[in-house]
Amino acid sequence: MNCIGYHPTRRLRAWGGLAGGATFMVIWFFWLWGSAPGSAPVPQSTLTILIWHWPFTNRPPELPGDTCTRYGMASCRLSANRSLLASADAVVFHHRELQTRQSLLPLDQRPHGQPWVWASMESPSNTHGLHRFRGIFNWVLSYRRDSDIFVPYGRLEPLSGPTSPLPAKSRMAAWVISNFQERQQRAKLYRQLAPHLQVDVFGRASGRPLCANCLLPTLARYRFYLAFENSQHRDYITEKFWRNALAAGAVPVALGPPRATYEAFVPPDAFVHVDDFSSARELAVFLVSMNESRYRGFFAWRDRLRVRLLGDWRERFCTICARYPYLPRSQVYEDLESWFQA
Repeated sequence: MNCIGYHPTRRLRAWGGLAGGATFMVIWFFWLWGSAPGSAPVPQSTLTILIWHWPFTNRPPELPGDTCTRYGMASCRLSANRSLLASADAVVFHHRELQTRQSLLPLDQRPHGQPWVWASMESPSNTHGLHRFRGIFNWVLSYRRDSDIFVPYGRLEPLSGPTSPLPAKSRMAAWVISNFQERQQRAKLYRQLAPHLQVDVFGRASGRPLCANCLLPTLARYRFYLAFENSQHRDYITEKFWRNALAAGAVPVALGPPRATYEAFVPPDAFVHVDDFSSARELAVFLVSMNESRYRGFFAWRDRLRVRLLGDWRERFCTICARYPYLPRSQVYEDLESWFQA
C-alpha cells in the first residue's frame, strides 16, 4: 500500500479504453515473430530444441514431431533426448532442477556456438544459486518483458465469437493460498483486510484445497479475487491474476508489481490495485460499497477480448523457435544473478 488515496481518474490513462489492448496485441505479435522491418526471415529447416530438464518432473511428456505445430510454430521440434546434445540448435535448462538436484551442466560436451537457454517462471525471491552460472547462458526464457524469450503467464487476445455471460455472484472475496508465511507481504495485507472484508480462503494452507476442476467454478461465484503474488518483483504477474481472477470471471485485487506494469497487459479498469489505497481498511470499504454498475464496468474488456492462459511448458519452449532467428548468437549473461535480481 502507498500513502495516497484511491484515484479513479488514474484508470483513464495508458490504454484509452480498449485501444491500448489492440496496441499491446500488435506489439506482442511483432515481438513474437520478429516481423519488424528489416528483421531476418524465418528459417525453413526444422529447429531442434533440447530440453535438458523437463520442469518439475523426471518424466517428460510425450513430444511428437508436430508438437509445436499446434501452437502455430512449424519447423520446430522439442526433444528430451540428451543424446541429441551435439546436434541440437539450442539447449534449455530449467532452473528449479539445476537448483534442487545439483545437476551438473554438460560443459565439456557443449558444441561450439550452441545457444544455451536459462528458463524459469519463478520470482527472484524463490530463485537461488544463480551465482554458479556466470558466463554460461546465452538467452533467458521467463515472464520478464526484457527476456530474450518472453513468456507471460497469460494475456488478453481478440475475442472470436459471442461474449460468455458473467457468472452469477453470491460471495464477496476469495483467496487461494498453498504456502502461507507471515513474513510475506501478501499475508500481512490479508491480516489487515480480514477484519473489514469477508474473504473465503481456500488451498492447502487453509485446509480447504480445491481440485483442479473445482477451482474456476468455485472462484466464479466471487465478486473479487485476491491476486496476491508471493513476492513483488518486476513483471511478476502469475496465474493468480490471469486464471484465478480474470479467467474465472472475478475482479482481481492485485498485489505485485506497480499498477503501470499491469496496465501494459490489461485495461486499467479491469482490476483493482492495492497501491491505489492508503490502507487496507480503505480498500475494503471500496470493495464492499461498490454498486453494481461500477462493478460491471470492470468487465468491459470481455466484449472484445478473452483470456489466453500460457501455462503449458511445451508452448513456452516452442516459442524459442519463433524467436530463434532474431536472437544474438554472441550474447552471454556474464552475471545472470545481477540481471535477474535487479
